[in-house]
Amino acid sequence: MKNFADRILTEIIEKKSCVVVGLDPRPKNLPDELKDSLLKTKKVSFADMAIAYLEFNKQIIDAIAPYAPAVKPQSAFYEALGYEGIKALQATIRYAGQKGLIVIADVKRSDVPSTAAAYSNAYIGETALGTDSEPAFGADALTVNPYMGADSVKPFIDDAKKFGKGVFVLVKTSNKGSGDLQDIQTPSGKIYEITARNVAEAGNELIGEKGYSSLGAVVGATYPDEAKTLRKLMPRNIFLVPGYGAQGADAQMVKNCFNPDGFGALIVAARSIIFAYEKDADYPKKNTWQESVRNALIKMNRELL
Repeated sequence: MKNFADRILTEIIEKKSCVVVGLDPRPKNLPDELKDSLLKTKKVSFADMAIAYLEFNKQIIDAIAPYAPAVKPQSAFYEALGYEGIKALQATIRYAGQKGLIVIADVKRSDVPSTAAAYSNAYIGETALGTDSEPAFGADALTVNPYMGADSVKPFIDDAKKFGKGVFVLVKTSNKGSGDLQDIQTPSGKIYEITARNVAEAGNELIGEKGYSSLGAVVGATYPDEAKTLRKLMPRNIFLVPGYGAQGADAQMVKNCFNPDGFGALIVAARSIIFAYEKDADYPKKNTWQESVRNALIKMNRELL
């Protein structure tokens, strides 16, 4: 099975884009056309909203598939709808895959090894069903939290090897409070630096033909100085970089996340892409909301060239 890092780099080259579109639907931000057609009753159920989320996602995926290598659904937005939301998440992942997009499930999972293995089975591995096994969600990669230690991450790495999938470890996150723990100074360096060294070492066994590892790191675009340090500590790991657009980061701020070869980073944008119609002066007179989404992605691709 092809190495995940090789797969994502191939898509980046073919589509001339390193953008990952976050599929983070919110009820209040859905386009009016979608609300009018799918949410007609005054009392909207979880099932109604889940159907709207899935249709919203499908139309976004159709609009962006030629222009982005990957999407990243954040599970929290779907879990908020309970069982119906989980079904929408599962269907979104499958639809994106059918349209040729790599799917990174943003689930930030971690636990004791036996439980971590179950999380890994669910999202990037397979679940035993009698004498057979099948993928439950079938994502191409997922995000994990390393702060329970190496044994909590190992099951994900094992499945990445077995199934040709990717794992992105939280190293330096984009939120303002990330420094409360990640920036603590120890005799061995700051905690995010120690985590980075661990990721670099563990990732050596997942290096693909293109020289990058399928074990990557989440590095916030909002911390460009830290990104410069982390790029040196993890030269062969792909960075998943949140914080672009709505969180305030721009093309200049993410430059340190890339290697000299121009690769090594996936830049995430969610709200600034999927809700682009809210700030588009041409919507709805000239553009459909789907065109606004597509145009925002194309603009971001140009900014990152």
